[in-house]
Amino acid sequence: MLVVPIFDGKSFASQLPPQPGVYRMVNAAGQVIYVGKAIDLKKRVSSYFQKSGLAPRIQLMVSHITAIETTVTRSEAEALILENNLIKALSPKYNILFRDDKSYPYVLLTDHQYPRLGFYRGSLDKKNHYFGPFPNAGMVRESIHLLQKVFRIRTCEDSVFSNRTRPCLLYQIKRCSGPCVHLIDEHVYQEDVRNAELFLQGKQTEAIEGVALKMRQSADSLDYEQAALFRDQIQSLRKIREKQFVDSGRALDADIIACAVQEGGGRICVNLAMVRGGRHLGDKSFFPQNAEGYDSVSAIDAFLAQHYLNRSVPQFIIVGEKVHREALQLLLTEQCGHKVTIITNPIKDRKVWLEMAAMNARLALKQMLERQVSQEGRLRSLQEVLDMPGLARIECFDISHTQGESTVASCVVYDNFAMRNSEYRRYNITGITPGDDYAAMRDALSRRYHKVAEGEGRLPDLILIDGGKGQVSTAEEILIELGLSGANILGVAKGEERKPGLEQLIIPGMKKPLQLPKDHPGLHLIQQIRDEAHRFAIQGHRARRGKTRTSSSLEQIQGIGAKRRQNLLSRFGGLKSVLTASIEELQQTEGISRSLAEKIYKELH
Repeated sequence: MLVVPIFDGKSFASQLPPQPGVYRMVNAAGQVIYVGKAIDLKKRVSSYFQKSGLAPRIQLMVSHITAIETTVTRSEAEALILENNLIKALSPKYNILFRDDKSYPYVLLTDHQYPRLGFYRGSLDKKNHYFGPFPNAGMVRESIHLLQKVFRIRTCEDSVFSNRTRPCLLYQIKRCSGPCVHLIDEHVYQEDVRNAELFLQGKQTEAIEGVALKMRQSADSLDYEQAALFRDQIQSLRKIREKQFVDSGRALDADIIACAVQEGGGRICVNLAMVRGGRHLGDKSFFPQNAEGYDSVSAIDAFLAQHYLNRSVPQFIIVGEKVHREALQLLLTEQCGHKVTIITNPIKDRKVWLEMAAMNARLALKQMLERQVSQEGRLRSLQEVLDMPGLARIECFDISHTQGESTVASCVVYDNFAMRNSEYRRYNITGITPGDDYAAMRDALSRRYHKVAEGEGRLPDLILIDGGKGQVSTAEEILIELGLSGANILGVAKGEERKPGLEQLIIPGMKKPLQLPKDHPGLHLIQQIRDEAHRFAIQGHRARRGKTRTSSSLEQIQGIGAKRRQNLLSRFGGLKSVLTASIEELQQTEGISRSLAEKIYKELH
């Protein structure tokens, strides 16, 4: 039996220097269970080993400490960076953890003679113009759609733009002004771009005034058709402006952060609302892990560091809690190259924004808790019907292909009452007879669980297979071969006429399939997980199939070698534009005769 020595925290803390730094709490297994920062390491670490006044969460954490590691830094700001990096790298059990989302999306206007309007996600460069960030991709696409409708700015790639010989469909439906074939003067197009920029900066009134001036000039020149076009633009802009329910009247960039904490529970919601150019762009709710025992001040403090370090930051961050802001303000100001101010006591319109964010945080937390109650009920029902009281983690597999082409297997994960998207996996299946679903399932399960067989990780409580007896038998065989005979397997076979609610559950060793009532909560959970595996598999299959077909369509046409294929792709900017080209356009490509153009058109259609 391993005897763990009692860690003398007081003695250890007394030897620490009164300097800024980072400390790491370590348990008996050598795992870092908490990472913290301090202006004074000696004072901060000592506070964990006082006789009374510790919260239950802290008491529990301290009881598991067997060692403490420290790193002295030159400043509090340096400690903040190191703490944030360690939290993201180690995911300690007692640190509140906010999921590190992908970079936020932007609206892009390229640096071009005729700028392109587009969706952008990634690191920013100075060459192009970016507007945002937006809280979600839907807001970006909505903005692009509005700008296309009002200002008719092109959205095609430069390679397509430079090779057009006639306007595309977007020109026909009045979503583009046709700059690719010079159907609009450059200075007029640039004026449209300028007005679009004013709109994106929140200066709708200036944009309207600019368009109104052009309308009057067109009317004075008796160009009534053009004047009518400008009139329609003004009407559209006014409608958009009226929909902006939050408008400061100033081109202000700010993030508003509010927090809601479950009463008597361990759930927290942090709501982030974004205002750019005085326009409210929407909000996003975050539900951190390991939140039990944290209050709103600690939660927002952690969110600020984990969310904003190494990310673009607006001019103002408005919060409703007295957070530790001085070091973070200096750090973010240095990081972004402009002054960043964290406001903790907002007034007037900023206070209204904060109240709205707080209301949305409370609403999102309420909705999440209601969903959790529903999920808990579903899981309990499934535990009872399968006689698996410890059932918590479920992994589900599905196979997708088109007549054996581009086979993809998916594995989705359900754990702790929710789907765990970050743990999803896809497997491209090769080296099997096309259409052999059993072989595909063997391959996917083998690749998923061979590390578990070697002692790394653990099996889920239940392996769900989208299929009937054959797929379940295959899954059972491969898991036995891997030495994992104790795995729990459940097959989900589509019922009569493949209607939802008539699914049959295949349990190894049972002679007859189990069929639950249509309204059974446990069946609803199985359907939810199965449908997600199906969606994830189809998505991966379509992407793989599209990639395969894109590279092979032209190669399969007799008479099209590497050089002619390259000429076609270069001229049209990609296979998508080749597919929409006419015979006459194809014929204009170097090395393509009339007869060959007709052959290409016929083969691709």
